[in-house]
Amino acid sequence: MKVTIEHLTKRFPPRNSSGEPFTAVSDFTMTFEDGKLVALLGPSGCGKSTMLNMLSGILPVTEGKIYFDEDDVTDMPPQDRGVGLVFQNYALYPHMSVLENIAFPLEIKKVNKAEREEKAKKMAELVHVDQLLERKPKELSGGQQQRVAIARALIKEPRLLLLDEPLSNLDARLRLEMREEIRRIQLETGVTTIFVTHDQEEAMSISDKIVLMKDGFLQQEDGPQELYNDPANLFVANFIGNPPINNLNGYIKDGYFVLEDNSGKIKINNTNAKEGQEVVMGIRAESVKISKDEDHDFEAVVSQRYTMGKEELAFLKLGNQTIRVYLSSDYDIKEGEKVFLKLREKGTFLFDKESGVRI
Repeated sequence: MKVTIEHLTKRFPPRNSSGEPFTAVSDFTMTFEDGKLVALLGPSGCGKSTMLNMLSGILPVTEGKIYFDEDDVTDMPPQDRGVGLVFQNYALYPHMSVLENIAFPLEIKKVNKAEREEKAKKMAELVHVDQLLERKPKELSGGQQQRVAIARALIKEPRLLLLDEPLSNLDARLRLEMREEIRRIQLETGVTTIFVTHDQEEAMSISDKIVLMKDGFLQQEDGPQELYNDPANLFVANFIGNPPINNLNGYIKDGYFVLEDNSGKIKINNTNAKEGQEVVMGIRAESVKISKDEDHDFEAVVSQRYTMGKEELAFLKLGNQTIRVYLSSDYDIKEGEKVFLKLREKGTFLFDKESGVRI
């Protein structure tokens, strides 16, 4: 099922008579394609869960429209929308077995016991908890509880599956396992799925598309790699990527990007940059080549080396600014040593310093 939202806005009333309404989501327009897994990504308080709650019908819409395919569901009650919702805390019934928890939505619909148990067993098999049907939630691990919650949401055969930060209560290893399971289940069922998370690694690893939000506004929607390779603004560039992108402050002079302390400069081919404009040059860690060859863009001093998993990185000082770069085994550089840097065009971006817009 395709989901279309047009100029969606949600305002909450002020907490007191003299306050202003709080706008959680502002004039949001986009389409979630049929059968895709889309991540709603952004920092805490950006409006992700509010958006999810409007799609489910839990929260009323202030302005705008929501369409499921061609059906206007803006004012439709939650129980009539055909939505499956999985919460952060799983919300399993502690006195019921796994089988009873999964089957409960069909019990509410007055489906006979034999049929609902048969369907519940099939759902349990899909999410790999078919060996745990008689256990109670307290006897399950966090990952197993999450699987049961997903099965319970899917047994209703929803047109839309909504997952609200479903992995945040799990440890790191279980999060990795469960995000792969969520992707597998989504591909097997083909149900349109919207996955709320503040973790960019989760979003990038399993999503067909990422919708990145900030302060209730859409910042960029695109495929995971496209957001990384082609950020629309400085916020997107900073939020996507690990290690974080390097930001060098400077200005434009005579076709050069000049560091703010005038300690170095590099020729740029960006014709949209204006003379004297204050800018930020964003540089991915892998877009810097370190050498001892004096054919270079910048000089730097190695201030620190450290290992992050299988990769080795270094902090380099460029004048009064610091950047992270990956180290190559070609050069044995030491802390305090002067090195020369060449920048690759891919992974190097210019942003207006005031607005953050990509130049």
